[in-house]
Amino acid sequence: MFVVSRERFEQLVADALDSLPPELGAEMENVAVLVEDRAKGRALFGLYQGIPLTKRGPGSYSGVMPDRITLYQDEICGVCSTEAEVVAMVRKTVIHEVAHHFGIGDPRLDELGWG
Repeated sequence: MFVVSRERFEQLVADALDSLPPELGAEMENVAVLVEDRAKGRALFGLYQGIPLTKRGPGSYSGVMPDRITLYQDEICGVCSTEAEVVAMVRKTVIHEVAHHFGIGDPRLDELGWG
């Protein structure tokens, strides 16, 4: 386990988001990115909750709460031995969860190496 402060972890998440291609980041709509210690009841690195862009329509997407991407600091740091590994796992998790926001499912992410 490699421990980083919450402030540092949040900066790593922000850096990972900033590393996304600008045209991809510009398409992210109504999504909040959060950091929590751990998921309740299960071991997860990250979780996307919301309505993917591919499922949104003018009549089915109004007045809704923002989508949420949550990264779980304890789970990510728990599998890492260095800060470089934390950086890589945060980036992979951010990309994985952002992909869900764009409607890409786990089977396709596995094929692409982002599972």
